[in-house]
Amino acid sequence: MIVLGVETSCDETSCALIDDRLRVLSNPVYSQLEHQKYGGIVPEVASRQQIKKIVPIYQECLRSAGMTIDDVDAIAVTRGPGLIGSLLVGVNFAKGLAFAAGKKIIGINHLEGHLSSNYLEHPDLKPPFIALIISGGHTLLVLVKDFCDYQLLGQTRDDAAGEAYDKVAKLLGLGYPGGVRVDKLARAGNPEFHKFPRAVVKNDPYAFSFSGLKTSVVMYLRDLPESFAENNLDDICASFQEAVVDMLAERCLRALDEFKMDRLAIAGGVAANTRIREHFTQVARKSGFNFYYPSLDLCTDNAAMIAAAGVIRLKRGEASSLGLDASAQLPLV
Repeated sequence: MIVLGVETSCDETSCALIDDRLRVLSNPVYSQLEHQKYGGIVPEVASRQQIKKIVPIYQECLRSAGMTIDDVDAIAVTRGPGLIGSLLVGVNFAKGLAFAAGKKIIGINHLEGHLSSNYLEHPDLKPPFIALIISGGHTLLVLVKDFCDYQLLGQTRDDAAGEAYDKVAKLLGLGYPGGVRVDKLARAGNPEFHKFPRAVVKNDPYAFSFSGLKTSVVMYLRDLPESFAENNLDDICASFQEAVVDMLAERCLRALDEFKMDRLAIAGGVAANTRIREHFTQVARKSGFNFYYPSLDLCTDNAAMIAAAGVIRLKRGEASSLGLDASAQLPLV
């Protein structure tokens, strides 16, 4: 079985081909640079660019795999969550293609796609396990009971981890996207330079909150001269990042202990962060659990992860109708 994946949930445009053994045959991704001058994603710009790019990316996907649409058995497309205009580009393209070519179609939750990215590179990863999904718009801790069977343990109450990175980067004058720049500077900094707060949500031990951390950075720098931030940029980034890592790790370790799990997987754009990978790898060695994360190319939004989730659901006999619609706020559970 060959599945074509289509991903247009935010500012990336991607199509991918994978087989039923979860081998990636092709996975071109177009990432928009147009948003940098605005300091963030502009939804209208994103969807307009995706309208222009979806067909060329689809054609490149088939060409690089040496295939035609006749070789494809089904189409998996992101139906949410995400920017509604962007989602509609992908969903309508996939539905039109499925109708014209007579292919099955299945709508996929973008968050399930991120989670499934680990299956593409780690065949030994089998449920049950704990999963941490961290991206620009989402931070969730999930108990994966079985394939396609999830229990939400906790999620962010305000900013997602990626949002906190971008907002702090903007405060420090690092531009957009900020996560990569904060991570790079933090590598040369001292994480103990300043102790930023680690938020705890009362009566909800698995919930996340990063808004207060962002505010604490603002308050810390408010009465200091601009030169202070400029001269201590590495250390400030390292201290901020360490607070994020500590909050993520504390909840993951708690879940591993409570549910007696020995496998932890992370996924999403923020899973590319070098300190997060380093910290969890070190803790895994000390604590004796197995730690999984995707390669950098599979951390960002891509269609291979959507196709992987599609393969798993299609094998279960699931499919969507051509009445499939997009949903900007589609929950994982």
